[in-house]
Amino acid sequence: MQEMTKMMKDNSTRRDFLRTIGATVAASVLHGSLGVARAASAKNRQPNILYIMSDDHAAHAISAYGSRLAKVAPTPNIDRLANEGFLFENCFCTNSICVPSRASILSGQYSQTNGALDLGGRLEPEKQYLPKLMKQAGYETAMIGKWHLKDEPAAFDYYCVLPGQGSYFNPILRESGGQWPNNEKRFAKYDSCHCSDVITDLSLNWLKGRDRSKPFFLMHHFKAPHDNFENAERYDWLFNDIDIPEPESLWNSGNHGSEATKDMGTSIGRRNKRRNMGHHMFVDELLPDEQYKRTAYQRYLKKYLRCVRGVDDNIGRLFEYLQKSGQMDNTVIIYTSDQGMMLGEHDFIDKRWMYEESMRMPFLVRYPAMIRAGTRTDEIINNTDFAPTILELAGLDAPGYMHGRSFVPLLKGRTPTDWPEATYYRYWMHMAHHDNPAHFGIRTKKYKLIFFYGTNYKQRGPKPTRPGWELYDMVNDPHEMNNLYDNPRYVAVIRKLKIELLRLRKMYNETDEKYPHIQKVIDEYWDK
Repeated sequence: MQEMTKMMKDNSTRRDFLRTIGATVAASVLHGSLGVARAASAKNRQPNILYIMSDDHAAHAISAYGSRLAKVAPTPNIDRLANEGFLFENCFCTNSICVPSRASILSGQYSQTNGALDLGGRLEPEKQYLPKLMKQAGYETAMIGKWHLKDEPAAFDYYCVLPGQGSYFNPILRESGGQWPNNEKRFAKYDSCHCSDVITDLSLNWLKGRDRSKPFFLMHHFKAPHDNFENAERYDWLFNDIDIPEPESLWNSGNHGSEATKDMGTSIGRRNKRRNMGHHMFVDELLPDEQYKRTAYQRYLKKYLRCVRGVDDNIGRLFEYLQKSGQMDNTVIIYTSDQGMMLGEHDFIDKRWMYEESMRMPFLVRYPAMIRAGTRTDEIINNTDFAPTILELAGLDAPGYMHGRSFVPLLKGRTPTDWPEATYYRYWMHMAHHDNPAHFGIRTKKYKLIFFYGTNYKQRGPKPTRPGWELYDMVNDPHEMNNLYDNPRYVAVIRKLKIELLRLRKMYNETDEKYPHIQKVIDEYWDK
């Protein structure tokens, strides 16, 4: 209960958000009034910053995090960052879907403020705050790989990005210097080339040819291991001779979920008859249910983990270049993913859910000049904190219009007394693609409270679904097997979590003033 009391204190140092960002903000960014002088004085000690991000790479598919997959599918290069640097155990996204997460990373803002609520969102060049400010700090900037934000990544000095999702083999990319979106660059070979290899080749070429008079900020974004999980051919036989361990909840979810989520979400087996992994993996429809489900799971995990192996091997290529060029130790190296992924837990696939495997992001960082090797923390951070942190590493203060807060103090081994005790989450895309009802909630170190309001914000499309609440004790029930919301022993806990939830919604401009039809549902079910 001490945690709850502490959580209720007003986090006065957390930057207040601005509900609108007008011309004054743009002018502030463009004319360098946000701490560039400080950056100039620190120029000689500015590190290079290599930000590596994959797509849908769950933390529990990285062996440094430890899970049922750690022994069968090790990730030695990513693990090196943990062994020689810092691993965050409680890094979470604010909206577990590609476009909104990427927009939050680049803007430092929650979805309603940056405008990217769902997959239809975009991030205009004037809102690409992180690369704009890094250029002001004296960095040469580049964005290579998966972009997925529709508008041109014009805030970067150089870019070469996949259009939309892009292709796994022989990809077409768009390269700076031409007229967007017709500035295509094609990559193909007689025996095909895989996009993880192509993206790494591009990054290595850029690193070798860049302006050495400046530090670099490179965002290296893999497409893998996003579905449809197409691995490079050299991994085709990887894992063929083993069975991938199954999560217990694949078969028995206990008291997980609620009436609001009953029979929701796409599945491994036949539970969801409209869309399940057996369909994606071409499993024989004549198989009995148990064999169908087990076969679908094994094919899914093996294809996914083969893509992960390609990511890890290519990260090794980046490390090798930095080592040989003498830049390894003066480069901040970050590895993360845009969100997590359900790998059969509770018979779910894909992401979107506020459940742990979807909401949690891996976050590992190596920088020996600052970070003690082998450090871990359970302090809570989220993806709006990434931009402020990178800016501080570059010598800049984060602007006030960013919701996030720099966690550089954590990297230095110091936890501020007012460090946030909770993170807010919201998934907007009601019943789209993978049959997930719209929901929001709050995650602390001990508890997770979720409200499934089940209504489309656009007032069209999928019909509303039944609202409901879920509460999990994340200390005693880390796999979310027992929904405690109806347990009378937790009435006081729920009351305090709801008060904090309201405070965070207001602070981050995440209320439903613009969506009265949603607010009506919230009001009706808030005390139920």
